Amino acid sequence: MKNVLLLTIGTFALGFDAYVIAGLLPEISTTFNITDSQGGQSVTVFTLCYALAAPIFATLVAGKSIRIILVIALAVFSIANGASALVTNFSLFLIARAMAGIGAGLFSPLASVAASSLVSEQKRGRALGLTLGGLSMGTALGVPLGLIIAEQIGWKGTLWVIAIIGLMAMIGILFFFPNLSAETPPSLRHRIAMIANKHVLAIVGITFLTSIASIGLYTYIASILQSIKGIHLITPYVWAWGIGGVVGSFSIGPLIDRTGRPALLTAGLLAVLALVMISLPFIFHFPVFVFILIFLWGVMAWAFQAPQQHRLIQLQSNHAEAVVALNSSANYLGGAVGSMIGGVALFAGLSSSQLPIASGCLLFIAFLGQLLIMLSNNKVRKLKIG
Repeated sequence: MKNVLLLTIGTFALGFDAYVIAGLLPEISTTFNITDSQGGQSVTVFTLCYALAAPIFATLVAGKSIRIILVIALAVFSIANGASALVTNFSLFLIARAMAGIGAGLFSPLASVAASSLVSEQKRGRALGLTLGGLSMGTALGVPLGLIIAEQIGWKGTLWVIAIIGLMAMIGILFFFPNLSAETPPSLRHRIAMIANKHVLAIVGITFLTSIASIGLYTYIASILQSIKGIHLITPYVWAWGIGGVVGSFSIGPLIDRTGRPALLTAGLLAVLALVMISLPFIFHFPVFVFILIFLWGVMAWAFQAPQQHRLIQLQSNHAEAVVALNSSANYLGGAVGSMIGGVALFAGLSSSQLPIASGCLLFIAFLGQLLIMLSNNKVRKLKIG
């Protein structure tokens, strides 16, 4: 499991980088003399490139050494984070964030493939759990740490720390990781057929809507806290979200195995998440409840992906890696779209305090969509039985 831990360090850096910018947004906006809505687009370009990197580069890396690809991905990711700290204008900052997203998007799905290839089938779930858990740990531990670092030496210092962690993982993989070859991805015809499959499309569509509402909203968490309650010290709230993410990431798997009802779990998670979002602006006079709701937001948001992936693998067992990558792309693409829509809404005059309500309404639509999927599947089963 030593090599899996190296992958986990890499995904920790990815999770750290993907979510810490939201907390640093006010400082970044001040540095470049821009609005929060403009600064939020740095999250948009990162998540957009993260989402698109895997499918774009999948064919190019087929048959190549996974170790070399992972090293290159982490090198791009780390150098881009260093560049993000060095640039002197916002346009160059956006380019650097885009490059960091490309490196992250190339590393993440390959890390999952490598983790499952390094261990026996009996330990595969644990290996994948460790690798994917690195993302949530990067949020739970890395993001608050990054905010503390930013308070002491500025937001650029946080990005340098992320770059160093990425380089550490890169060096470890370069010298200690075994040679594995990336599998040949499905053909273009198979990919089109997979995307055209209405069941796959429905599940991925729910992922996309949920990510617009959840990840997109997280981009503006600092602005929301400041707007509603004048809260400037957001670290405790980010801790609550991140710890909730760790709880959700590591608890949902056993729950899926125990119930055998991933679709029902998805519906439940969406219902709770919608209620949490809609309730947020109304409970800021009660600090304890703010922490509880943000904690629940983290739990539901991070737990949501596992049952979605489980259902997709059941539908496309012959192309499990490709269909999970498709869902991952939808997740981060949704986050990019959500960040962009949030920025446009703020620019148009919508108050930050109204963003959670808008997100909650979108999540309720996703919940209704999930119910329709379940009803449709039940009808299909009855027809088959009949």
